Amino acid sequence: MAQDDLSAVTDQSNLAKLERVGGGIAIAGEIFGLVGKSQFFTEFSQEDISILSGYMEVYRAQPGEMIIREGDAGDFMVLIVEGEIDILKKNQRGEQQHMTSAGPGMTLGEMSMIDGEPRFATCMASQSTTFAVLTRDNMAKIILDHQGLGSKILVKMVTMLSLRLRQTSARLLRVMEDNR
Repeated sequence: MAQDDLSAVTDQSNLAKLERVGGGIAIAGEIFGLVGKSQFFTEFSQEDISILSGYMEVYRAQPGEMIIREGDAGDFMVLIVEGEIDILKKNQRGEQQHMTSAGPGMTLGEMSMIDGEPRFATCMASQSTTFAVLTRDNMAKIILDHQGLGSKILVKMVTMLSLRLRQTSARLLRVMEDNR
């Protein structure tokens, strides 16, 4: 098995170790309840969320369980419905360093889902966490089956990634100025 194939299996194997709750339709109402709390869902109708939910699977992770591992190939993104996930990044010594935490309404893993590059960071549940997963394959199906919704999701993802890049650049500039 090639390294890329092994990485892809490893990314999905993280999910396989977690409790699968069911299809996203079962929690479409809870996802719709995140509309006011989530940048991702602004401008989404209840029908949009109902359709999107049909393409998602729902999982639950307990504290300390890994959802995404830094360096794995990634083909899915996560929408946190309930709970909290810590985002950890290895430092130069290879030690996990806490970067931030994410809660309900936040999405993780979009970069790897879009570009297929290795995961940037590790995502681990810090408390019992329920989350919905959208795979790259299901995103492609949404684009084919529901072009308007697919476009809306892609624009939202690009906007969020752009915002994160701007925030990271601003922090980098502050660090560079502090080190002068």
